[in-house]
Amino acid sequence: MTAEKLFDGYEGHQARSAGTENNARVKVTPGLLGWADMIFCMEKKHMRRIREKYSDIVADKSVICLNISDDYSYMDDDLCELLESMVSEYL
Repeated sequence: MTAEKLFDGYEGHQARSAGTENNARVKVTPGLLGWADMIFCMEKKHMRRIREKYSDIVADKSVICLNISDDYSYMDDDLCELLESMVSEYL
């Protein structure tokens, strides 16, 4: 959610957030993955779940693991700083 808020509209990019956990407010779907040009994951387990469950959809897409622990609160200053420093090199 934080990444979507930070990057949606940034230099003309569109961003959406979705989770891989069963209790995620917005879950990853084939439609969201098909829509995306690049897919950023916070943790390796998120990337692994996406690659395993949706291998056909993400086969030709950039799936990037940021290696950021997924335990920050929404719009946490430290999280925002990490996301901005790590994602900006790809945009």
